[in-house]
Amino acid sequence: MKILAFLLFSIFVVILFSSCRSQKPRGYVEDFTDTSAKVQVKYSEPLIQKGDVLSIVVYSDAIDGGATDAMFNLANKGTGETSTQGFLVDLDGNIQYPRIGKIKAGGLTKTQLSEEIRKKLTGPLQNPSVLVHLLNYKVTMLGQVSRPGPITIPSEKMTILEAIGLAGGITDFGKKEEVVILRPTDSTIEHGTIDLSSKKVFESPYYFLRQNDVVLVNPNKYGARLGEQVFNQRLGLAFSVINMLILLYGIFSTN
Repeated sequence: MKILAFLLFSIFVVILFSSCRSQKPRGYVEDFTDTSAKVQVKYSEPLIQKGDVLSIVVYSDAIDGGATDAMFNLANKGTGETSTQGFLVDLDGNIQYPRIGKIKAGGLTKTQLSEEIRKKLTGPLQNPSVLVHLLNYKVTMLGQVSRPGPITIPSEKMTILEAIGLAGGITDFGKKEEVVILRPTDSTIEHGTIDLSSKKVFESPYYFLRQNDVVLVNPNKYGARLGEQVFNQRLGLAFSVINMLILLYGIFSTN
């Protein structure tokens, strides 16, 4: 009876440790071999989308302490140099600008919109310039990352590797070689995959993220089986405890 109990306990230990074996996760850009090299990356300025909130500030060479410029700007809140209020791009892609009226913004870059506004400025402004910034530039991280959720990007320029870093990195159960990016447009959702374990990541059109992108890190085959493994471990532990109790009962009841 004691030998049988020892064998059952040994089997339980083997099953427990074999189910908890750690798997080596894939790394980032693993196929870099040169100690010094340059990789060309292509960045294109993002287009303004419906629902974006824009900070637009007009400056000029007027010498009246900014009073003339203020007529073309929203009232500032706080002590910053630029307005903390914003212009909402409506469902038709337009904004309403002081003393100008409706301006088409959707589908333009910030540079293009700045030039469109500058051309429409009239009156006492002297040599005006226009600064445009996105106030709601963010991406959303979901799935097998340490800190899922939205990430606000004040610089308006973010790579997929930087976003993964801000999210705490991909967990050991995340699929680095097949990260999905969802990119909404006016009427569709563009989607693509990117391999973070390969240097080809720098050639991808999704290397630089755009506002409102959603990054999905799906579980790898080990992560997909994690829940099943935990369940099997607990079930095996329960059966082992029951068997041990039965054996102990049998041993002590015969004495």
